[in-house]
Amino acid sequence: MINISSYLAKRLPASASKSLIIAAALSVTLVVSGCQKEPDINKADDSTQTNETQKTTTTTTTTTEQQAPLTILALGDSLTEGLGVDNDANYPAQLEARLKELGYKDVKVVNSGLSGETSTGLVNRLDWVLQTKPDITILTVGANDAIRGIDVATVEANIRTAVKRLQDNGSEVILGGMQIYDNLGSDYVTSFAAIYPRVAKDMNVTLIPFFLDGVGGDPKLNQADAIHPTKEGYTIIVNDNILPILQPEIEKLEAKLTSTSTPTETTQ
Repeated sequence: MINISSYLAKRLPASASKSLIIAAALSVTLVVSGCQKEPDINKADDSTQTNETQKTTTTTTTTTEQQAPLTILALGDSLTEGLGVDNDANYPAQLEARLKELGYKDVKVVNSGLSGETSTGLVNRLDWVLQTKPDITILTVGANDAIRGIDVATVEANIRTAVKRLQDNGSEVILGGMQIYDNLGSDYVTSFAAIYPRVAKDMNVTLIPFFLDGVGGDPKLNQADAIHPTKEGYTIIVNDNILPILQPEIEKLEAKLTSTSTPTETTQ
């Protein structure tokens, strides 16, 4: 586990962070019927009349091609919403653009970040959030709980509830790990950081070890509040922290969808 607590403590303020398948099915039925050759009525009566055996060949080919629009839900707090940056600069917007550059043309990333969100607040709005029917959810929450000093057991219970609800609704979950600064005490800092790998292991979800890795604590990549990333900071988060974890999950999902539809051919 990356430990940047002391590093962040030197730079971060103690203030609170505001913080499917559309299956395209192509069915083609090709029927080729050979024509019976009629007797030649112009031939003499004593000529031999030849009838070709009627030939009928029926070939049925059914091919199902899946062009599955992929919905990725970015769920979290202000770090997800993109507080302080333009709409095209937050991580969900940059992630969608980057995925399309990589050839995922039918991908949609839904920004469901809410500034000031706590794990309890997030659980309370899951019914509404699940209307997006996400194939994959990137869940990043907990920083605001830590700033408020909310009990670690409560934060973990809420994250587990969110993960289970998402999984029960068919979404693959990627959990973004968080770490905090030392002003809450080393015991709290250590206990808080341990939530994410423990939940990921217990609930079989993929983990981004530290969502802000390479960005948190760097004044050149954060806004004046020293908490929220700049556009450039989000670019690093997308390219270095999210994509290496997300792409294998997308590939596994697409392979699973493709395997449910294989070409079949019947000849009679």
